[in-house]
Parts: sequence; structure tokens; C-alpha cells
Amino acid sequence: MDSTLEIRWHGRGGQGAKTAALLLGEAAMSLGKYIQAFPEYGPERMGAPVASFNRISDKPITLHSGITNPSIVLVLDHTLIDSIDVTAGLPADGKLIINTALAPADIRKELKLKGSRVFTIDASKISNETIGRDIPNTPMLGALVKVSGFLKIEDVLKDLETKLKKKFASKPEIVAGNLDAVKRAHAEVMAE
Repeated sequence: MDSTLEIRWHGRGGQGAKTAALLLGEAAMSLGKYIQAFPEYGPERMGAPVASFNRISDKPITLHSGITNPSIVLVLDHTLIDSIDVTAGLPADGKLIINTALAPADIRKELKLKGSRVFTIDASKISNETIGRDIPNTPMLGALVKVSGFLKIEDVLKDLETKLKKKFASKPEIVAGNLDAVKRAHAEVMAE
């Protein structure tokens, strides 16, 4: 990685945007990368729009500010595109990943997007089928790994399994469900 990769996550409170950014950061850190993972929110409540961010680099990161021009934007809730400009600051060579059953071309048309690459994944469906709840953060993590190519899926799964086993020691089905969700999204993400 020649420069710092900047990522912005859009979601609603309770969907796991903050957790996904932290998991991604920790996975990258376990591989020797320098990272930042931080949320941006105020007194929001469950369901309110939230944003989280990542910076990942091979060199120390000295910049400490919000991310205004991300290389990759992830949207955990398709309905956010009606009220938030999720593409703000996304460069022409940027990547947009949206949780939706729609095809990437449909999203491009809906957003009237000229540049950038568009990817879609039905992360809600995957999380309902693997975890039993609509928490799209781990499937979105799997899609991000596939789209970005900066981490290997095996490394992310190994790190995620270690962390989830500690947190859910008495609930192995939650660990297995989340790992399955990441694998499925990695395999099922659609590109234009």
C-alpha cells in the first residue's frame, strides 16, 4: 500500500457501522498496518444516521481529522441515500458499496453517479440468514475485503474469529454465523 487508504461507513445506530470500522482496523493492525478507526456521532439514538471512518497505511498516520475524500464508501442502509449525500467527496476512481438487493447499475442510476465504481451486496438478507438478525456490518466487511483487495479474506476471518470467540464464548452459533456472513458477502458482492 503506497498511501493511506481512507474509508467512510454510513449506517444507522444499531447496524454496527462503528463496530465494523473497529473490526476492520483491528484486523489490519494484526497484520502490521497502521490504523485509525473512529466514529462520528453526537447524541444519536437507535436508527439515527451515523458515520464511522478508517485510515489504513503501511506508514505511521500523522493526520488526525475527519475523512472528507474517502477512497471507499460503505452504506449499511440503502434508505440513507435519500437523506444523506453518501457520495460526498468520493473521487472518480473511488468505490461505493451499498447494502441492497438492487443491481449496481440501478444504484448508479438512482444516485445519478457519473464516476466511481458501484458494488452492491444484500447484506441484510445474508445477516438474517446467517446470524438471525438484520445486522449488516459483518457481511459488509466481507464485501469490503473483496472490493478493496488490501487484506486477505483468510486473515480477516482468523482475526474476527479470535475476537468473536472471546466476546461470545458461550454462544458459538453467533461466531459461526458472523464468519459465514463474511464469507458469503465476499463471494456474493456484485460489481458493475
